[in-house]
Amino acid sequence: MTDKPLLEITDLDVTYRDRSLLGFGGRTFHAVKGANLVIRAGETLGLVGESGSGKSSIANTVLGLVPASGGSIRFGDVDLAAMKTRYPPAVRSRIQAVFQDPYSSLNASMTVEAIVTEPLRVHTAMNRAERRDRAVELLKLVSLSEEHLTRHPHQFSGGQRQRIAIASALALQPKLIVLDEPVSALDVSTQNQIINLLYERREELGIAYLLIAHDLALVHHISDRIAVMYLGHIVEEGPSDRVYRAPAHPYTKALLDAVPLLDPAAQRRRRAARKIAPAQDATRVAETGCPYRNRCPSAMARCAQHMPPAYPVEGGGTASCFLLAPDTGGETPGEAA
Repeated sequence: MTDKPLLEITDLDVTYRDRSLLGFGGRTFHAVKGANLVIRAGETLGLVGESGSGKSSIANTVLGLVPASGGSIRFGDVDLAAMKTRYPPAVRSRIQAVFQDPYSSLNASMTVEAIVTEPLRVHTAMNRAERRDRAVELLKLVSLSEEHLTRHPHQFSGGQRQRIAIASALALQPKLIVLDEPVSALDVSTQNQIINLLYERREELGIAYLLIAHDLALVHHISDRIAVMYLGHIVEEGPSDRVYRAPAHPYTKALLDAVPLLDPAAQRRRRAARKIAPAQDATRVAETGCPYRNRCPSAMARCAQHMPPAYPVEGGGTASCFLLAPDTGGETPGEAA
């Protein structure tokens, strides 16, 4: 990996308008607020959080499917956020995606050969024979074979369909692949197979991944760095092992607490030790203060008044929490919980 960023997201804002029944007016909903992320060549950044946290909004903005409302997304020397039209071919060929549902992301009327070679047909001058040869190579990369080329998506299992989607994403030798919940629709054993496959291809081909998921344990397995989102904010980021083994933000700790333990007694003790309030509606969160304060067992008065800055964390990375401030101002953690 190189220290130079492949993708650098700075102060990214993404907003949606909640339209009225008549199609106009409505409220503005801030899905992403001031997000800052960096992905280097050959690196995997895991972006985790609950549903509605803004993870997919960041992914869709990077892919050009949703416009940015503010900030920048630099991919090499290009600011993707400044583009008002569809990405040019030179950019689209270098950024690919694998989506959550392998049942709907593949065209049911197309053969595997047509699906995998579609990017080659659009973006290269390869003839049909060359595209077929490349398709065979790509299927081998995802542990499928030439005999699968003539089949249709409905003839495959969910895991095999996701392998086909990955093969298609690899076709143009991209620099970055956005993986939006790529295994959440699969059973556990198949999830592990796909994650291992993605890891092997990254090591072999030097691709960078932006991995969107809600399972922190799964993300830790493949990611170099992890960023944690809550209601549109990046609340913690850092090296994967540090975030997983020594989380600094109360929300990250709550996400880890949600990972089941094999010992039922230990699971009950952990649940009793942490009483986390129900999830909030993102459209009803106050604009001031920490967005997690109403669920946080360590909330202080200042948490309702100011958004905490990103404080450095021992072991690398940052966390936006006043518990890390050099001076708590005499407040006791939990007094406002």
